[in-house]
Amino acid sequence: MKFVDFVSREAIRTNIEDGTKEEVIRAMAAALLETGKVSEDQQESIIEAILKREELGSTGIGRGVAVPHTKHPSVEELVGTVAVSEAGVDFDSLDGEKVHLLFLLVSPPDRPGDHLRALENISRQLRDETFCSFLKQSKTPDDVWQLLEEADNNQFAS
Repeated sequence: MKFVDFVSREAIRTNIEDGTKEEVIRAMAAALLETGKVSEDQQESIIEAILKREELGSTGIGRGVAVPHTKHPSVEELVGTVAVSEAGVDFDSLDGEKVHLLFLLVSPPDRPGDHLRALENISRQLRDETFCSFLKQSKTPDDVWQLLEEADNNQFAS
């Protein structure tokens, strides 16, 4: 599965201000709402599901990266977005460091394979230091999108 298969280009945010974990998750969910990827009447339920998942254990996986995610019946296909925070967000990460790169995923409960393939792709690409470094330096959503396309085309040696 490639980034272009699930990341909503219009929902990418590169100016996430420092805030709480919940504020950042809300901002990313709002970006998905603005692009029509999630419905307004389900937005709060999706946010609550993501926060409930965070209670099980932080999705701040270390090295400045978090992948908040959930399965939710209101979406018919896997949707996601990316956010970059220059200042960093306290995400209760496994390594205690602030998070600068966030990948938020929402998938239908009846398509667990897509969910796992997306998480696997994110994890694989984020092992590449060059990719992470460039992504953290991205100033515009177009910069992020270009890097995601390059990663999809195996232009980073993972």
